[in-house]
Amino acid sequence: MSQLPRVIYLAHRVPFPPDKGDRIRNYHVLRELAKVSRVWLACLADEPVNEATRATLEGLCERVEIVPASGRLRWWRAATSALAGRSLSEGAFREPAFKHLLDGWQKESPIAAAVCSASSLAPYLARMSDVPKFVDLVDVDSQKWFDFAESKSWPKSWLYRFEAKRVRKLEIELSRWAKAVTIVSRAECDVYDGFAAPAKGTVATNGVDLEYFAPDFDVKIVPVCAFVGALDYYPNIDAAVWFAREIWPTIHLKHPKAEFWIIGRKPAIDVVLLTSLPGVKLFMDVPDVRPYLAVAALAVCPIRIARGLQNKVLEAMAMSKATLAAPAAIAALDVTPGKHLLSPTTPGEWVEAVGELLNDAARRARLGTAARKYVEAHHHWDRCLQPLMTAMAPYLVQP
Repeated sequence: MSQLPRVIYLAHRVPFPPDKGDRIRNYHVLRELAKVSRVWLACLADEPVNEATRATLEGLCERVEIVPASGRLRWWRAATSALAGRSLSEGAFREPAFKHLLDGWQKESPIAAAVCSASSLAPYLARMSDVPKFVDLVDVDSQKWFDFAESKSWPKSWLYRFEAKRVRKLEIELSRWAKAVTIVSRAECDVYDGFAAPAKGTVATNGVDLEYFAPDFDVKIVPVCAFVGALDYYPNIDAAVWFAREIWPTIHLKHPKAEFWIIGRKPAIDVVLLTSLPGVKLFMDVPDVRPYLAVAALAVCPIRIARGLQNKVLEAMAMSKATLAAPAAIAALDVTPGKHLLSPTTPGEWVEAVGELLNDAARRARLGTAARKYVEAHHHWDRCLQPLMTAMAPYLVQP
């Protein structure tokens, strides 16, 4: 009986546990690859990796190598990368031990294909000769940096614009040698195709774990607006601060028993300071966000700066939560505002929409039911990642 083909998968972070945007997608890509190939996983680690995580990955992969990131040296390498005409990101993820590992792997049994999880790892793939290469770009990072530049004052605006131009150069280059470049949404793909090779991007959207993020109809609902996210990430920080300071005071004045819950990892100081506001509570580094979402009357995603697809929106919808999300947060979704969720734009619309839903349990239930049906129909993981697997299929023929 012939062996399955060997695929090398490169991840810029350990792809487990699936508790953060990139880890969620990387873990499910890894699961799909493991169904049709012998996966050799190489990933960087910027924090300790426990044995349970390693055991889970070894259960999926034939080989697992976790290379520690070099801490302070990452910033030195980022600076030297910039001086050499490349992006800061490429330098930050350049690890000699990682390169040495991949050089050794190429000398072993034949490689059917190689996949990387982000543009910052693309230079490792580019060095691999005679190997079909695939880049799971997910988001157009250069556009993200341009967006950040527009929202910041100098000198940060200059730094973000500098990085945007360098990352765009990298994204254009990889479109020339990658067999496929997968991107999370049609809108994001159109951005990429607008400056890279025409029709080079392939849409492979995100799914949601429908069994894990399931509705819990047995809990008592409380008048809470819940926001979930990585709280050291600028768009999430901006969203929490804007909602808490610009929207929440008016809501709380009209609904004094209501609370705004901010739930997530590693909160920035600007987020921590929000707890001084009436009705605002912070739940940081919780092991499981579902109990908090389950009891909340509403899920809110007031993100004003967003690229790609917001997993937090899919997860709330999967739990049948009445969800309010800013237009930027749903640009990657084929939802109908008013049917699957609400999408306020102005502060006044946010106040009005939250107030109406807090007072109308029946409408919350209708929105939650429609939300769950939407994700069941459109965001099952194996279907979402099928475009990537279809692009790789010709190279994964068993020897």
